[in-house]
Amino acid sequence: MAFRNKGQLIQMKQPDILVVPECEHPDNLLNINLNATSVLWCGTNRNKGLAVFSFGNYRLNLMDVHNKEIKIVCPISVTGGDVDFTLMAVWAQRTKDRDYRHIGQVWKALYHYIEILSQEKVIIAGDFNSNVIWDKKHRLASHSMTVKKLSDMQIDSVYHSHFSQVQGKEIHPTFYLYRHEKKPYHIDYCFASSYFMKRLMDVEIGAYENWKTHSDHTPLIANFAS
Repeated sequence: MAFRNKGQLIQMKQPDILVVPECEHPDNLLNINLNATSVLWCGTNRNKGLAVFSFGNYRLNLMDVHNKEIKIVCPISVTGGDVDFTLMAVWAQRTKDRDYRHIGQVWKALYHYIEILSQEKVIIAGDFNSNVIWDKKHRLASHSMTVKKLSDMQIDSVYHSHFSQVQGKEIHPTFYLYRHEKKPYHIDYCFASSYFMKRLMDVEIGAYENWKTHSDHTPLIANFAS
């Protein structure tokens, strides 16, 4: 939240595409200079939604197939840069449907957006609010089921591939509950189709010391070759 107080900090990383869960509506960001080329925002609470920013030549367009009932997964067409691709921006929500909370919303999105996710150039990124360690809480749609489904579609986690990590045993947390260093979890992900996995150059997870005063999350940054 309060992205207006940290937007310029993350901009120092010079992103091409920036996915920001828990972000206020762009109207609240008019007083900060992000130099964004385009901005998309999804949600119902103007103080806390899902925002995506593009920079440089990249342009964002929300796809017509967007289903607002899936909370919150936004299918976005990214054009104008080195390569055009489909981005699925994620901020998985705790919904009233107990069987499909958090990762369950991503699970639903995999089937609702199956056609566009079957394309060659796909990236899925954001806050999944999920990890294998909570599988038993999700009987109809677990984290493991979702990762397996993505893998079957040749879409894999850039972090786990780059660092040779196993789901549920990550050594780099992306979230610290109540900003406590001793309450770490890995719940933010970037999944990419084989086209991008072949071009993956580097993955970075922000350090707790650098972000603890700004957010309970640390950024996950993926760099791909042109």
